[in-house]
Amino acid sequence: MDAWDAVAVRGRLERMAERDPNRERFGAATHRYALRPPLPEAEIRRFETTHGIALPEPYRSFVATVGDGPAGPAHGLLPLTVPRPEADDDWAVDEEWREDRRPGRLATPFALDAPAPGRIGTARAEELVPGTLTLAEEGCGVYVRLVLNGPRTGEIWLLDPDWSGFVPLTADFRAWYAQWLDAATA
Repeated sequence: MDAWDAVAVRGRLERMAERDPNRERFGAATHRYALRPPLPEAEIRRFETTHGIALPEPYRSFVATVGDGPAGPAHGLLPLTVPRPEADDDWAVDEEWREDRRPGRLATPFALDAPAPGRIGTARAEELVPGTLTLAEEGCGVYVRLVLNGPRTGEIWLLDPDWSGFVPLTADFRAWYAQWLDAATA
């Protein structure tokens, strides 16, 4: 797979910010079209070892070469290894972020081999999310998650327990992020 071009991604983010100076586009007020620095390889390896997983390459290479969030789809990418700097504002996604980092949760086999459309409820959703990593929050308890293991490894899924269920969005992180960039800079 082609490596990320960090300069090109950051350039597109700059153009997005120029086109949306008042941050009116969905999520822009949260992520502000800004990226944190990339994570050092040792920090990424430590995360993988601690959680007993291997991050899918498109996501792993993004945080290693482009940045560790937040600019991205929905309200932006969550950071991989440390909580959001502004996490003291008690946003529901911060609890989701902490839950993902509980011992064994990310290494647990992903429960689904097919989509679970429709209302699944919060309790069922909680049973289905182990083996996935929260990437972003869309609001109202809707999360974008990265599958970390099993036959669906690397896919991006949408979790909406009240309406849409737990369903695939894109084949991988690169496709998901590129769709967002393309839609905003077209």
